[in-house]
Amino acid sequence: MTLKQTVCLFLCIYTTPILATETQADDLFTLSFEDLLEVHVDIASKTLETLASAPSTITVFNRKKIALLGVNNAFELMNFVPGMQSTRGDWVGAVPKDHARGVYLDSGNILVMINGERLNESSFGKASVYMPFIPVEVIDKVEFIRGPGSALYGSNAFLGVMNIITKSQDSELSVAVGNVGQASTAFSLSHQVNEQTHLFANGAYNSKSGERYPQGVKDPLQSIYLEAGLDIEKLAVRGRYNQVELNDFLNLGGYSEDNQHKSENAFISLSYDWLATDTSMFSSKVAYTQHQIQSAGLIAPVESLPQASYDSFIGPAWQTSDLTINLDASHEFDNGWLFNSGLEYSHAKQQQADVRTNYYDANSGAIIAADPFYQGGIVTIKEYAPFQQLQSTFETRSVYGQVKVPYSEQFSLFLGARFDDVKDIDSNLSPRIAAIYKPALAHTLKLQYGESFRTPVTNELYSNDDVTLGNPNLKSEYVKTTELVWRYEHQDWHINSVLFYNQLNEFINLVPLTADNTQFTFANQLDDTNRGLELDSMLRLNGDFSLEATYTQYFDTPMQPTFKRFASIIANYQYEQWLLSVNGVWRDEVNVQATPNTLSFKQPAYLLLGTVLSWQFSTSSQLSFKAHNVLNKHYNVFDPRMADGAVAGVGSEYSVHYQVKF
Repeated sequence: MTLKQTVCLFLCIYTTPILATETQADDLFTLSFEDLLEVHVDIASKTLETLASAPSTITVFNRKKIALLGVNNAFELMNFVPGMQSTRGDWVGAVPKDHARGVYLDSGNILVMINGERLNESSFGKASVYMPFIPVEVIDKVEFIRGPGSALYGSNAFLGVMNIITKSQDSELSVAVGNVGQASTAFSLSHQVNEQTHLFANGAYNSKSGERYPQGVKDPLQSIYLEAGLDIEKLAVRGRYNQVELNDFLNLGGYSEDNQHKSENAFISLSYDWLATDTSMFSSKVAYTQHQIQSAGLIAPVESLPQASYDSFIGPAWQTSDLTINLDASHEFDNGWLFNSGLEYSHAKQQQADVRTNYYDANSGAIIAADPFYQGGIVTIKEYAPFQQLQSTFETRSVYGQVKVPYSEQFSLFLGARFDDVKDIDSNLSPRIAAIYKPALAHTLKLQYGESFRTPVTNELYSNDDVTLGNPNLKSEYVKTTELVWRYEHQDWHINSVLFYNQLNEFINLVPLTADNTQFTFANQLDDTNRGLELDSMLRLNGDFSLEATYTQYFDTPMQPTFKRFASIIANYQYEQWLLSVNGVWRDEVNVQATPNTLSFKQPAYLLLGTVLSWQFSTSSQLSFKAHNVLNKHYNVFDPRMADGAVAGVGSEYSVHYQVKF
């Protein structure tokens, strides 16, 4: 931490309380065990349910839990969700990669949403390619569906759904500084103009210079997030913009200080509640999103290029858009039955498909790594012929319906299905059923079955470059999931156990085209079965100390090398105005045997420790110290595109945060 950063932080600490008005103490220091158990969610059924009554397996992080974990990026919350993990990987800009129920592929098998609006788009399909960093400072709550969600949300809601709900009722300011050049600031504003009109806004800026790795690179970050909303009676307008840069480090299999990755997203929506009574609801929404990416990764070092004097780089300069129109309705009948239905139209288009490279022959329109074609640096080549087929359109029409049947106070049944027709590509029916039974006040049993799918994206269908070759004959991949859930709730303790059985069909996988694994295509080549056990529990020993833990065990070998067992633990202790939280993420070993074309990979089991120490020194202000990987554990994550299979994990990071409410 530099002297300049330290001085700025303490000036904020001692001057901002003077401007702050009196407010209630931060609820971080009034932890309620009952609140955590009875938190309401609607991600699973679009009806207001508790964790026990929801027809899916749900994990929820409210702002209390997020603050105690000390994470900076919303994707890092996956490490504390049973059945999920998030690590850094190769491909485009070393963005976060998802591990979900034994599946470790880079194709967007988890649907990510912000306030119910999907981030997964039509070119890469994976939300984190275009939005790899979502700052936790603007988040109010994050809801996870563990398992299929296509019956409500369509494609990509395959092995899970992550819905990020941002703040809309807060006025606060925060600043932070830390090692490896960390610096951030964030704000939330809320203003009730009158009884009919409400305004809110969120913003965050995060940056770091990053640590130095043995490969001679750092892992810097630059991120901007802006959001605003306006509510006028039944009308709601939302807008959002974010920009992220992940240069340097790793991109397309190569470490280089000249790697580039920049993504931008702009979103706007307009919704209106035509009908809203105690028993009926009818609403409409129109939303438009535009995604842009400019990326370039090292694909060949100069040592392997006999006719060139510089390394060779290549990457996408792509732009996609999504226009979505939704109609949603619900009605509760006199007998307690609740019916939900909806229509959706989506028009997704890849509008730009240019290439970024530092070698290009304008006469032949080809990328030739030789000195006569050097461009003086990485430039964008417009109308690059091999990419033109990527400029395609996905037109989807969807309809869904669901009924909740409360047979008695002890037994409820959910029946639902969604039909998605993707023009000229595929059609899919995604049914689901959930039976929920409470044999006693503290016990809940659930039997859940659902089917989900993921439509192939333009990169898989039509890519044509030095790294991937598309396959236009791809079909949607799909999964059938059965879950048996037992949940026990006590005044000071709860435990949730899930046995799941996945039947995976037509999975799209990367298939090497060359012996050295430098070029790939895609194929529906994987059918597999994945079974496992997920456990999570929370225990309050007294009014000051609580303990949470998760554990995941797969019974079958994952379809790609990933963790077969992993766990997390969170311990919280409160003393007057001080709060200490210690967390740990444990992952089992990963062993990959050598093949004629690849080296072996071995990463022993490891534990990553983190901690948060918070002090609330006034009713409106608090100071926190956060640390990730406090023991500076050096570890690697397996990625099949790397020559040695290894992507370096993040080392020790610590920071000091100040927050004030006004």
